[in-house]
Amino acid sequence: MNAPGDAAILELANLESAYDAVVAIRGVSLRVRRGEIVTVLGANGAGKSTILRTISGIIDPIKGRVLFKGEDITSKDPAGIVRMGLAHVPEGREIFPLLSVRDNLLMGAFTRRDRAGVARDIEMVFGYFPILRERARQEAGLLSGGEQQMLAISRALLAAPELILLDEPSLGLSPKLTREIFEIILRINAETGVTFLVVEQNAALALALADYGYILENGRIVMEDTCAALREKDDVREFYLGLKDAGIRGQRRWKKRKTWR
Repeated sequence: MNAPGDAAILELANLESAYDAVVAIRGVSLRVRRGEIVTVLGANGAGKSTILRTISGIIDPIKGRVLFKGEDITSKDPAGIVRMGLAHVPEGREIFPLLSVRDNLLMGAFTRRDRAGVARDIEMVFGYFPILRERARQEAGLLSGGEQQMLAISRALLAAPELILLDEPSLGLSPKLTREIFEIILRINAETGVTFLVVEQNAALALALADYGYILENGRIVMEDTCAALREKDDVREFYLGLKDAGIRGQRRWKKRKTWR
């Protein structure tokens, strides 16, 4: 596990959540250190998205606790959680399709009153995603899938978060575009210090992106370690990376190119 002395921005303790009578996650405990990128891997239906929805207050847990910056936010109102500095980019993006790109960004800043800071952060996200500047007056529903994902991440950044929950950022995107977005997530983390908890099915890219990883099966954490160590474990290599004897060090080559960290 992460060393006990390391500063954790997020801690889950024995978390259990359900949809009606169906328990989706059972006894989930994890820690996210400030400034890290942490990933949760698992198959469809393993409960990955449920973890994020429980953290952000969309789902009330049956039991367990969620601590954010040392404060218990279990079952706290979602808007209050955003105000504390935690933003959630849901699976499927969930942008406002009839609003312009700029208005979507302003919706992300709904908890803020610092107009100058909001204007500065809009320029910041345009720097990360220049296509959004070009599309600023366009209805968001007319964007491509990749552009909508860029907008969803940018909208989260407009809340001035300390932690972003990112649910399946590669969903429906081409490998090239997925890689570009993951590169920008690394830049954002390195340049702004924003912490990320990323749920992702593309295990190879997630393990290349993140510092620490948890593997979820049937609603339970079954393995955790640094991503470097997870990539070398036989079970992970075979069941999540599709590798047996082949080396996987090449999976990290694109991450090694980043010089800003």
